[in-house]
Order: sequence, then structure tokens, then C-alpha cells
Amino acid sequence: MTPPTPAPARGAPPPGPETGLFSLVDLTVEDVAQLAERALELHHDHAAHTRPLAGAALGMLFALPSTRTRTAFTVAAVRLGAVAVPYGPGDLHPPTEEAVEDTGRALGSMLDGLVVRPAGSLDDLRRLSRHGHLPVVNAMTPEEHPTQGISDLATLRLTLGSLDGLRLLYVGEGNGTATALALALAGVPGCEATFACPPGHGLPDGFLVDARKRAARVGATFSCRDSARSLPAGVDVVYTSRRRTIGSGESDAAWRERFRPFHVDEEFMTRRPGALLLHDLPARRGDEVSGAVLDGPRSVAWTQAAMKLGGAMAVLERFVGSQALEAPAPPETPAVSGASDA
Repeated sequence: MTPPTPAPARGAPPPGPETGLFSLVDLTVEDVAQLAERALELHHDHAAHTRPLAGAALGMLFALPSTRTRTAFTVAAVRLGAVAVPYGPGDLHPPTEEAVEDTGRALGSMLDGLVVRPAGSLDDLRRLSRHGHLPVVNAMTPEEHPTQGISDLATLRLTLGSLDGLRLLYVGEGNGTATALALALAGVPGCEATFACPPGHGLPDGFLVDARKRAARVGATFSCRDSARSLPAGVDVVYTSRRRTIGSGESDAAWRERFRPFHVDEEFMTRRPGALLLHDLPARRGDEVSGAVLDGPRSVAWTQAAMKLGGAMAVLERFVGSQALEAPAPPETPAVSGASDA
């Protein structure tokens, strides 16, 4: 006997809880450390898993350019057993044509998870998850780049071993990478982190407050400077990032002059003889960093880039793998039976 066909739902399904990775603020410091350790394991062995996403379909929505993060998550999805469904700029209806909630409902009815670098804000990702009833991973918003923070922590563990008492100097824009870095370092016991950013380009106050609260529990400290003068010399790591958050634009043509004192060149690194260089890439040689430093023997930027695959695999395994094929169907609004339509 053929089973009866369910009556179609009427009306928009109600929203559900947010699931996925939006911000490191949502995780405990132990969670962040565990993700970094798992990223390191998967960096060493890409097959160290049980294909937890076998049979899943993951959307890769990148409304802004991406080289490393998009490739990392696409390859991570494939290695974990999923099929990656790519969406680039202009492939989906923009929020001006379709509400984010409607896009979420449509994608959630077909996909098992979604990795997003939006043209909008972090709140858009939370809405996609709630209305699509699917896990969403933040692949960088203006507010934060959480998977970069996880990969950075794993890179530091790989290159330095124990991170207790780490001394790090971040120089440049207080963008989403810097925010995620601060939140990731907040769980490192005894860490001393200095963030030097031009006036008006520092870390967002709210995220800094969160980072300091978390750091206080493990004896880590954060200091912020708006000048490149008298920065600490006894550091283990110098970290810099591309000027101007990717895709945000810049209306002030004099921005390069404001950032010039924060340029990391051979002289800057000579004053810090024991320090390694980290850079999240892409880089503009001659702007935030000199080519000689970026490509030199103290740079671990290329290891850092390679670590993004392990980080992407760890994140998908944790936030999508446990839900992709087991998540209950989204709640439906009351259906009207065929008989009552007659």
C-alpha cells in the first residue's frame, strides 16, 4: 500500500534556535582550545576522522572574495564526506530582493549546513540559522573571523609548543581577525598581548571587554595602544594583517599615511630578534609588511595559511557533523488536510 502523502504545511515555519559557529564569545575557552588541538591533529593527518559528514550537502556562500577560507572549507567538506554546494557573489538574491529569513528557509529545506562570508553582518548569519533550522558557520564578518582565531591558535601551538606565558604584539587594524585573535588568546594562561592600532581603527570595545573578562580567569592580559611608539620588544610573535577589512572599502584616501608607522619591516623585526611573524593573508607587500619579512625565515604565514584546512575540518566536524544527518525536521505550521480543501 502506498503511504498517504503528508499534507503541505501552510504559512512560514517559526524560527528555531541558533546552531553553528558565530563568535568565539559563544564558546568557553576550553572549547576554543579543544578546537585548536583538533585542528592541529587534522593538519597532521587529513584522514584522522570517520567521515562524519558522509551524505551531507553543505552550502558555501561567499558573497565577498576569499582564497584561503573558501578553499579550506570546500576541501574540508569533501574530506569529511560531504558535497559542497558553492555560491559566489551575485549567485543568490541579495537582501534588497529577498529577506534573509526567506533565504534561510529555502536553503534550510535542502542543505544540511551553511558556511557563510556575508556582505552584511554577523546578525544575518544568526537569522539564517534560526529561520533555516540549520547550522551556520561564520567564515568572516566585519565583527569577527572566528575560524581564523582557531587556526591561529593551532599555528602557534605547532610552532611554539606550550603557549603558557605567550607574548604577542599585534600591529595594524583592529579588524575581525584581531577580534578573533584576542578571544582565542584569552584562554592562554599568562598570555601578554598588545594590540597597537591607529586611532579610530582599534578593536571594538564590546569584544575587548569580553576578551579581558575571559583572560582574567587564566591570568592573561591585554593592552591596547593607538601609537606605534615604545611598543614592547621582548615578544615571541608579531602579528599583522592587511589594512582595511576585506570588502569594507575606505573613503579616506589618507588611510595609508595613518597606517605607515605600523608597518612591519626588517628594522621593526630586528628590534624583536626572537619574534616570529604571523599574517592572516592576503598581504600587500609594502603596506602592512615588507616582502623581505613576509617571505623571510621568521615568517610562519604560509604554515598559518595551510592550517586553515585543519581548522575548517575541526569546525565542520564539531558544529555540523553532529547535526547534519540527525537534525529533526523544522517545525511546521498547522497543515490543512486535503479533505478540508475540497
